[in-house]
Amino acid sequence: MIERARLLLLGSLLALLTGCASWSADDWRPPEVHLVEVETVKARLLQQEFVLHLEVINPNDSRLFIRSLAYAVRLNDLLLVQDETSLWRSVGGHDRRTFKITARTNLWRQLKPLAKLLKSGQPLHYTLQGDLATGLLIHRDLHLSRSGEIIPGDHIPE
Repeated sequence: MIERARLLLLGSLLALLTGCASWSADDWRPPEVHLVEVETVKARLLQQEFVLHLEVINPNDSRLFIRSLAYAVRLNDLLLVQDETSLWRSVGGHDRRTFKITARTNLWRQLKPLAKLLKSGQPLHYTLQGDLATGLLIHRDLHLSRSGEIIPGDHIPE
């Protein structure tokens, strides 16, 4: 009787392990992450608050669980914000979802270099870099990097 119980337990454990192996299939593709919009909430002298709208596109069949995001936003070489936020959200298979992340910063120290960059009229290079922690049982940490250019005159009223 005890032998049967041991064999049954061993068989169950092996079945669970083969199920776990199928979760990490090679056809898994990393999600796409896009910075869709940056919304200004507060712009005080010593603290600025923005809402970053991030769109996550899941190209896989299974649901994607997102635990946290550590990120940094730079304008040229000037660090605007660096933070980590806990999300605990999910994106369905072959679906997309937009998340709002509150970012707080103090640009007082960078005020002169930032004003100089904005007055130059030259295109400014921005980068969003981060690490997206995904998964519940099987964790995948994905590095993301997005960059582009903005023209300061397009965002400063005359």
